[in-house]
Amino acid sequence: MRKILHADCDCFYAAVEMRDDPALKDIPLAIGGSADRRGVIATCNYPARKFGVHSAMPTARAMRLCPQLKLLPPDFNKYRDVSRQIQEIFHELTPLVEPLSLDEAYLDVTDVARFRGSATWMARWLKQEVLARTGIVVSVGVAPNKFLAKIASDWDKPDGLFVIPPGEMERFITDLPVKKLHGVGPATARKLEQQGIATCADLRDQPLERLFDQFGKFGQRLHELAQGIDERPVNVTRERKSVSVETTYDRDLPDLARCHQALEVLIAKLGERLTRHGDPAIAKQFVKVRFDDFTSTTQETGACGVVHARFHELLESAWQRGGRPVRLLGVGVRLLPLDRRQLELFP
Repeated sequence: MRKILHADCDCFYAAVEMRDDPALKDIPLAIGGSADRRGVIATCNYPARKFGVHSAMPTARAMRLCPQLKLLPPDFNKYRDVSRQIQEIFHELTPLVEPLSLDEAYLDVTDVARFRGSATWMARWLKQEVLARTGIVVSVGVAPNKFLAKIASDWDKPDGLFVIPPGEMERFITDLPVKKLHGVGPATARKLEQQGIATCADLRDQPLERLFDQFGKFGQRLHELAQGIDERPVNVTRERKSVSVETTYDRDLPDLARCHQALEVLIAKLGERLTRHGDPAIAKQFVKVRFDDFTSTTQETGACGVVHARFHELLESAWQRGGRPVRLLGVGVRLLPLDRRQLELFP
């Protein structure tokens, strides 16, 4: 039985800005692009969330919901520096760290002997050290696998620490609402609810064939998650074939214009990840679109590097294939194989 931690910084970009300027702490604050340039919100603090502001929201709408919102442009160089400090603390606990973005990571602490082997104590230490050394609050979930650890880290935010011991895993999963499962957005939740499926216990009663017919490959994943099955290891080193980011939206993006706005946040996040991976050699860039009827399409093109405008061109082409509201949007790049990357470095 593994011991997995999922560490997730609370409203990371905003948290860094509030740390550096305490006057921002108690006012609605958002990080994102300006409204007059069709910008979108990258993240916001909790006072802003009380007004309904959230990430991936058009900045213009956020300003209407909260006219007193303080908007700052992102400073990714500063955020990367803080992220490196936090990652160093993670590696003090275990070498088995899988970063997911600047502000979150999985840690496998199964074989860590410190703290008498207690993953709960390790999580407490992690929270204390990150706060003491960087001034950033991190929520941590503790569980026997990655799927449950990620749910646990979000269970008691902000400043959360939630533990799912092996002995309580079955009860937790049985009562878990299906809307908490990764990849289940509002549209999928409504579709499940219409069939009387509200919890993982209800989901378990569904034949796998039926789930596969209704949701395709995602139906197979729903079946596994409802059983608490997630055998994915914490990956530290591997030859990465692609780098991508995607978001399932709380509300479907109604038209192409809103998709273009949401794309800006994803492109910025992709840039962060590429920097963290050392700006690898790129062979292609692509856009993924999943419509409200669960059909998906991917459009890609060859590229020697990231061309910002090309993502928008790919989006337009992909969206035309369905012409419907969009529930999931993703952007990414495919990397040159390692042997070809080495040839390019040493011709």
